[in-house]
Amino acid sequence: QVQLVESGGGLVQAGGSLRLSCAASGSIFSINAMGWYRQAPGKQRELVARITSGGSTNYADSVKGRFTISRDNAKNTVYLQMNSLKPEDTAVYYCNAETVRVGVREDYWGQGTQVTVSS
Repeated sequence: QVQLVESGGGLVQAGGSLRLSCAASGSIFSINAMGWYRQAPGKQRELVARITSGGSTNYADSVKGRFTISRDNAKNTVYLQMNSLKPEDTAVYYCNAETVRVGVREDYWGQGTQVTVSS
């Protein structure tokens, strides 16, 4: 199993920045990719950014050029640097880890951290 602990959410004004962190522990050798998802009230959870074990990244169109996902392998931590924040970025942000064991994908989730962007 994989345990994920997030930190770094908070309240920020539009145009500001925040950095989210997600520390993984447990069966980290089984992780193929990690990512950040978000869920706003009344909306479905959506992928924000993802980084594979090989370092490939992908982003939601709405955050391209503003958000950057990165990782520190020594610390088993993934970061999401969020710049030029907009009120529509307000959501609960969840860290995700994708694992595959004996051909079966299993996802793990953090507890979520609130990001609120005021106008």
